[in-house]
Amino acid sequence: MTSSPEPPSASRRRDIDWLRGVAVLIMVAAHTFDAWTVPVERSTAAFHRVMILGGFGAPLFLWLAGVAVVLSAERVVRRGGTRHVATVSILRRGIEIFILAFLFRLQAFIVSPGSSPITLFRVDILNVMGPSIAAAGLIWGLWRSRAAVTLMFAVMAAACAMATPLVRVAVWVNALPVWVQWYVRPAGDYTNFTLFPWVGFVFAGGAVGVLIAAARDPRAERRVQWSLAAAGAMVAGCGFYTASLPSIYRQSSFWTSSPTYFAIRAGVLLIALAVTHALARGAARRGTDVVWLERLGRRSLFVYWIHVELVYGYATWPIRHALRLWEAVIAYVAFCGLIYGFVLLRDRLVGRWRSRGPAASPLFSRP
Repeated sequence: MTSSPEPPSASRRRDIDWLRGVAVLIMVAAHTFDAWTVPVERSTAAFHRVMILGGFGAPLFLWLAGVAVVLSAERVVRRGGTRHVATVSILRRGIEIFILAFLFRLQAFIVSPGSSPITLFRVDILNVMGPSIAAAGLIWGLWRSRAAVTLMFAVMAAACAMATPLVRVAVWVNALPVWVQWYVRPAGDYTNFTLFPWVGFVFAGGAVGVLIAAARDPRAERRVQWSLAAAGAMVAGCGFYTASLPSIYRQSSFWTSSPTYFAIRAGVLLIALAVTHALARGAARRGTDVVWLERLGRRSLFVYWIHVELVYGYATWPIRHALRLWEAVIAYVAFCGLIYGFVLLRDRLVGRWRSRGPAASPLFSRP
């Protein structure tokens, strides 16, 4: 813990930046261990534990996106803007991220020669995050009552989770255009993510964002946070309990399509935010901060943009599936240091660019 030389703006929340920074570390761990661990160790219990932890990175990003969408919209209204303006801003952000998804794939296609052009349409997390943010913005904009918006977000999140096993085997999906099918259910290498159940995490985050935004002072927010943590414990406990019961679905997989695992992860995320909020408050009272974690959280999109090709591309090809687990741990730590160096370089270059006048591009100006 060190004093922060770069205090966050009043419009940012330290706890969310910290938690997003944790998501960055989890995401990088999932990809590096997956890409670099030698096959013989991929069947070990330790590797499986790492992969389970890595599986929380994507839900955390999507969930925080939902939280941030609502907090951003509520902030616009508090500053005198209209709900229409706030909603349009969210929709624009969702469209922007969706476009960035294809630009990211185009970059990967150019940087990694030999890929098939069809990979330009592969569905990854940005392809899902963009439409999900837009949908969350529409839900927030349609209802003025916070209770109604919270309920609608919660219902939509639960519906997405519950519908996932049904959608995966639905016959009507076959009638959709093939590229649309990739957004609905897995299609091998063409889908890393699908709308079901992943959009549900954005909706769940939206519900949390509404409740946090309703807290008008620090004391009220502390009550909200610990209430959410208690709710998270109950949701996760319900998920574990129902996972022990016979499935109500004809076909379902716990790790990929089961609503029980969705509930477990959602509960853990609620608890994680409350804990992070408490740590951030404690750090603020002492005038300290975890600068590097906060910075990683702010630049999560930039880190995502650059690290995937470094992990899976030619730059690290000599260690692809070649490291023992303990060697992968060392490589992961070193790689995180390298990524943080790129973040510092990015901030320095953007700072110089802005000092000369032109505004930064969306990729480098958004967290």
